[in-house]
Amino acid sequence: MAEPEPHSSPAFSESKEHKLVFLFCSLAAVHVFIFSAAFPFFNAVDEWAHFDLVVKYSQGQLPRPQVKVSAESASYLVIFNTQEYLLPTNNFSAILNPPQWTRPAEKVAPVVSRQEMAWRLETNFETSQPPLYYLVAGLWWRLAKACGLHDGPLLYSLRFLNCFFVAALVWLAFVAARLVFPSQRFLRLGVPALLAFMPQTAFYSIQNDVLSPVCFGVVFICLIYWLRAGVPSVRLGVATGLALAATFLTNLSSLPLLAVSGMVVLFQIRRWVKAGKWRVALPAIRALAWCAGLPMIAWLGWCEHAFGDFTGTAAKIRFLGWTYKPFSQWWHHPIFSVQGLWTFISGLLATFWQGEFLWHRVPLAWPAVNMVYALLSVGFVGIAVLCLLPRFSAGAQPQRQVLWLSFGCFIAGVVFLGLLSIIYDFGDCFYPSRAHPYFTSGRLTLGALTPFLLLYVYGLDRLLNRTKLQWAKPLALTALILFMLISEIAIDWRIFQNPYNWFHM
Repeated sequence: MAEPEPHSSPAFSESKEHKLVFLFCSLAAVHVFIFSAAFPFFNAVDEWAHFDLVVKYSQGQLPRPQVKVSAESASYLVIFNTQEYLLPTNNFSAILNPPQWTRPAEKVAPVVSRQEMAWRLETNFETSQPPLYYLVAGLWWRLAKACGLHDGPLLYSLRFLNCFFVAALVWLAFVAARLVFPSQRFLRLGVPALLAFMPQTAFYSIQNDVLSPVCFGVVFICLIYWLRAGVPSVRLGVATGLALAATFLTNLSSLPLLAVSGMVVLFQIRRWVKAGKWRVALPAIRALAWCAGLPMIAWLGWCEHAFGDFTGTAAKIRFLGWTYKPFSQWWHHPIFSVQGLWTFISGLLATFWQGEFLWHRVPLAWPAVNMVYALLSVGFVGIAVLCLLPRFSAGAQPQRQVLWLSFGCFIAGVVFLGLLSIIYDFGDCFYPSRAHPYFTSGRLTLGALTPFLLLYVYGLDRLLNRTKLQWAKPLALTALILFMLISEIAIDWRIFQNPYNWFHM
């Protein structure tokens, strides 16, 4: 175990440390606000469909299959949409047409009316998404309207809701790091510091992926208490159950995390049975089962009733043109080669850090920056896992136990996306495709963001412990933050000048 870092006084850890973390939360909110405002609507990660679903929930509409775009959504989709995300540069006009909202209403009215009718014929294929994010965002939309917002500011207010989610996520990451590393200040502060400046574009978009790490962050903290509890309280059972239900009701891509969480709970039940504490722990276990199970069963039942399958994904898969491959063909996938596996892992890690935005149909990222994120992630997480092995382990058992849980959470998400890459024939789909059959959407594994960063910073800490230099760790952390900020600004700088964004309204 690393030597505890010296503290100047107890007051530092309780007051100054909390103030510093509050500063990280504030900087994270400002960071998300600025980049959310810089990107015009509607990005290529199906933001239009998620926005329409938010509007539907705000109107009290229950999700149904084959639902068309609403009239309210269509108006925004016409007036505030730009084609720059998906239209290649060689097909794009050298002179960008001015935004619709800047032109005289009488001149654009016929065009707007015609385009609105076209949008209202579009099918929203995201209607089967779990409801929690859309309920929250729908209420926020109605609140913003009640406060007098309209047009562009009202639309951007949905993205600015993410500022609160990310600020909460930074604080949750600090709470988790403090539980795992109570005597190591660098680790406690390094995790929220990195998270505050993470250039993940899912944070700048209207979509449910931004809520997943918040919900599972609460689950992860509860699991730490479950692992350390002699006998769990009913309050812990209720909190864990509700957090698990919220995670499930946010995004189905969190299913691997729920599976890992279930294994942890079963492991603890087995331990209590052996210790003769089964009856004492039963009330907490029952509370967890009811609080987690009832909301999950209710949503699964609605999906079966409304969409014809328990997950609601069958209709979307048909819409995208995907088909299941025979089991015998799974093993011909290029992921089973060294090059194919690295293509999958490096692509997934790059989008895990930076997101998946396109600009003129090209990823809004630089290959060199992608490679840095991939190599550092594999390197630091690899060092962390190596240090957890019995031969090299130096940490306390409770700490190692939680770090192994962190690794299990992240690997479960990776394996899940790898499995999705293998089992489908993607047909004529743009992404994933037959030519590039890799499901490298890092945003779908964001639920494991806090566990991943715990491992990442722990690996960095163990690597730098060999230097014996007090300034090496804060210098390395500062360098990582500057790399994230500078590379993100350099990549996205042209977006800030776009006439369709919030700064030009």
